[in-house]
Amino acid sequence: MKKINKIIFVGLLALLMGCNDAIDIRQPGRLDASGAFQSIDDLRSGVLAVYNELDLTPEIAFASNFCDEVTIGFDSGGQGLALYNFNLNAGSVAAQNFWVRNFRVNNRATVLLEAAASVEVDAADQADYNNILAETYFIRAYANMEMLLYFSPDARNNDALAQPLIDFVPGLGIQPRRNTTGEIWDFIESDIDMANSLSNVNSDPFFISKDAIRAMRARIAMEKGDYPTAESLAMGLLSSYPLADRTEYADMFLDNDTSEVIWNLQRTVNDPYDGQGATGSVNAGGWAGARFAFVTATLAGSPYFEMDRGLFNLMDPADIRYDVNVAPTSVINPDYDTSPDPVNTDILVIQKYPGSEGKPLMNDLKVFRSSEMLLIAAEARAAQNNLVGAANLIKQLRDARFGSAQMLPVYGSQAEAFAGVLDERRIELSFEGHRYKDLKRLGAAANKGIDRDPIDCGVNSAPCTLPSTDFRFTLPIPVIEINGNPGIAEQQNPGY
Repeated sequence: MKKINKIIFVGLLALLMGCNDAIDIRQPGRLDASGAFQSIDDLRSGVLAVYNELDLTPEIAFASNFCDEVTIGFDSGGQGLALYNFNLNAGSVAAQNFWVRNFRVNNRATVLLEAAASVEVDAADQADYNNILAETYFIRAYANMEMLLYFSPDARNNDALAQPLIDFVPGLGIQPRRNTTGEIWDFIESDIDMANSLSNVNSDPFFISKDAIRAMRARIAMEKGDYPTAESLAMGLLSSYPLADRTEYADMFLDNDTSEVIWNLQRTVNDPYDGQGATGSVNAGGWAGARFAFVTATLAGSPYFEMDRGLFNLMDPADIRYDVNVAPTSVINPDYDTSPDPVNTDILVIQKYPGSEGKPLMNDLKVFRSSEMLLIAAEARAAQNNLVGAANLIKQLRDARFGSAQMLPVYGSQAEAFAGVLDERRIELSFEGHRYKDLKRLGAAANKGIDRDPIDCGVNSAPCTLPSTDFRFTLPIPVIEINGNPGIAEQQNPGY
């Protein structure tokens, strides 16, 4: 059930935008933060507006298009060809979007935190006030984690450069340099500690809670290579959020079930994300399903991206994930690899976002799910050379998705175990925005990179593979930042 009427978010966002922003700060005659936020109600409106800045559709679009989740569809009008051809540079929309959007989230959260310090709080409002601060600290930490994972060449090297650390509302003349990855991790973990100390909500799929904080800590520990901590946190959450059964899993992607959801971003009719958005682009906004189709998640719905045959070949029709991801209107040709016209005889329509509330292609965006926690724990066990333990977790996931006992995987080496985890993540988390970061983190250890079906990439005259060690698994500092902050050009990422 929806708990927020996001129709009001446009007005709430306007309130916050009337305050300070990263490129439009403290101009005479404009409403500043202390004037805009004078009560608990003002702060609650402000944090809802900050929530509304969060969006996974750019990640979904980027990971799918750049990696090996999609191929160019039969109804393509040329959308997304640059990324599909691995063309990535400082002028790319992806670099600009992830940089500007997450700094905007960082700034607006910081504005709210600074304003909250001057709001007088009655004892009766203290718990609500604390939770507003917890949510705001968490969102700022989340935005900075996303930036670090995209822009740091190595999330496990504390000396590598990440993004600038901005923990204050800056003036117009600021031209910051990049901080180290270690400094950004410290900033993120400080905000997460603050969120945890202030939060008084244990569990809520639609708002930040202590469980969402634990899930983020598990993901952070995995990305940093702190696998004992990652396993402990992930297994604790898995005990509280059991894997969905087959019916619950299907209902989850229709927005009718949240039993496996730790936290998601709601999308509803007439909210600011209710629309097609920039099809074929990494730009934020719009329905998640519109990243793949123009009208509906069906054969007749003008799919301009289809599922990569390599991903499809990993899916078993007896697995509920097949039903969720592959539209029943798909045209499946078992002899696609010898077909003279595979574009029109093998059409794999993506159905991960079929729509809800009667609106095609519009669905909630799952940020943390219990299956991700299981996969984090499996990766952690593989990293600690507990290969049987990793295999048991993969079997547990497959048992739930097939609805029956499955064979126990056998991993002969740590690399095989990492590869097994990476393949299972490719299926379980397909079209949810994880693939690029998964390959960047785990690809070298698993001896895997981008691996498109040769028929798909051959038909489209595009490259089929890209090793996970390629420089393009780190985004470049965007030209829009360099134009306003020329000194940062000296810190551009390698390869660009």
